[in-house]
Amino acid sequence: MTGTTNEITTGVTGGGWRATVTAWGAVEPWRDGAVLDWHIAADDRWHSPQREAAVRQRRIDGTAVVETRVRIPDGDAVQRVYSVPDHGGLTIIEVENESPLPIAVAFTHAGLLSVRPSTAPIEGISLPEGSVAFPVGHHSTLVVAIAHDGRGAGPLPHGMPTVAGVVRGWLTTVERASRLLLPDGALNERVVAERCELALVGPEHPDNDPVSFLLGVGQLVRMGEKAAGWVPDIAHALELAVKSAAHDWALVPALAAADRVLAVADERRARRDLAAVRDRLPVSAAVPAEAPSDTARFLAWAELRIADAGVAGGRLFPCGLPAGWEGNNFEVYGVPTGATSTVSFAIRWHGERPAVLWEQSGDAVALSAPVLAPDWHTTEVKGEALWPQPPGLAPVPPAPPAAAAAAAADARQIPAEGDSFS
Repeated sequence: MTGTTNEITTGVTGGGWRATVTAWGAVEPWRDGAVLDWHIAADDRWHSPQREAAVRQRRIDGTAVVETRVRIPDGDAVQRVYSVPDHGGLTIIEVENESPLPIAVAFTHAGLLSVRPSTAPIEGISLPEGSVAFPVGHHSTLVVAIAHDGRGAGPLPHGMPTVAGVVRGWLTTVERASRLLLPDGALNERVVAERCELALVGPEHPDNDPVSFLLGVGQLVRMGEKAAGWVPDIAHALELAVKSAAHDWALVPALAAADRVLAVADERRARRDLAAVRDRLPVSAAVPAEAPSDTARFLAWAELRIADAGVAGGRLFPCGLPAGWEGNNFEVYGVPTGATSTVSFAIRWHGERPAVLWEQSGDAVALSAPVLAPDWHTTEVKGEALWPQPPGLAPVPPAPPAAAAAAAADARQIPAEGDSFS
């Protein structure tokens, strides 16, 4: 069952070990293994993150790399938790001392891989039996790890991946589905976060929510999972979805997601059967204005506001330009416009008017923008066009001559796939 960004999962895709990272940085394994909590002995007292007010947590760039900051005198103790496939699977816990004084960090069990044995005494705090502590010098970093095979304490292997490398790996994985560089930074990060959760937790069970299941599998296959293994469950979920979710706004995008999976699996007969079902469906319900909480529905909602597969081809901004995006340049890559087609495009503003630069991949479809540019239609694989001023947009002051010239030059640059439009 998929979660939300409030629940952060760590683990390795393809492996069976999973854990939840709590809001204060404790690691709670889903199955076997004790909870690993942490405490900091600073110059003034022991700081227990679970009970501290000054705890801040974030996903780095929206990924499954979790950073938790705890305020200590003259700085922060900064914990980072992330998992890697090396040596059978490890969850690494780093604690960086961003203060000018040494600290000690205590963990609530000793089943850790580390570069040195525990040496710091644990005094002044009551902790579970078997807890261990390590000294951490000023502006230095302690690194320990949990082995996913449960082998317990031992030496930490050399050459572990860095935080930056793991973040890059996650971004590479989730951006196979699509890459969104939108004016709404929080939306960009939530798309990454929800895809990370989906990759680690998996889709909703088809018996519980077949629509969410189909949407989730569609995302997973676009992120690189093999399609063939999902086909039997896709068929089961399609039967349930058509019977039980006729009035669900997400049914039509769910069927489109299923069609993409079947296309990747080269299931031609199944696609023909699905096409017949889709032709009999009533007109789909409107996409909601507010973001859904369900992982798979949220991802569908985010992409549907940018492009969808309409009756006559791909439609850009089928619900209009989202509020707050006007006047902002932005780019998207690989948003589906059909079972075997995607579009990448950039928006560049020329005063009150947006210019669109697009490039299609896969089987090119007819593109349109019925809300923003009713007269614009194209079947070209790539090109550029100047759209009219969006309805209701307040006048934008003209750009200085130098900025206008730079914008015009920028609008002539059509990037190669995978490159930036900027």
